[in-house]
Amino acid sequence: MDQLASLIREVPDFPKPGISFKDFTPLLADPAGLALAVELMANPYRGQNVELVIGAESRGFIFGIAIAQSLSAGFVPLRKPGKLPRQVMGVDYALEYGTDRLEMHADAVRAGQRILIVDDLLATGGTMLAACQLATQLKATIVGCTVLIELASLGGRARLKPFGELHSVIKY
Repeated sequence: MDQLASLIREVPDFPKPGISFKDFTPLLADPAGLALAVELMANPYRGQNVELVIGAESRGFIFGIAIAQSLSAGFVPLRKPGKLPRQVMGVDYALEYGTDRLEMHADAVRAGQRILIVDDLLATGGTMLAACQLATQLKATIVGCTVLIELASLGGRARLKPFGELHSVIKY
């Protein structure tokens, strides 16, 4: 974990004063660090018959697609409003520094399909909670949620308890 943590920079006062942004772009540029991060995020779900990985725009795409490939699963993107061309379902949610909305195609997940929800970071849990709510509306089976970074002091983990296991690689 120290190897991965050393590849994450803290950027103070971004995107707003008082926020300490965790910049993992140096980790993405490091082949060994990227491979290790993907493996550590995917490993707890090997052998659990994950059919689809769901990742939120935009940083959840980065790890979500790699994890889907690692688990021999498909990938479903969760997008910002107005980005998907067919009928969508959406959920509004709160962030630690504002509000947002996530949407997915209404036919992206079949009832009972086993899914893993992926994001880069868990803070207050708003984004991951919205993803879980969308998956639940479509009657998917949530195998778990996995993130690279968890900001434990912000309490996001507690909001996700009803949706099963949460795995985080690095905790601050």
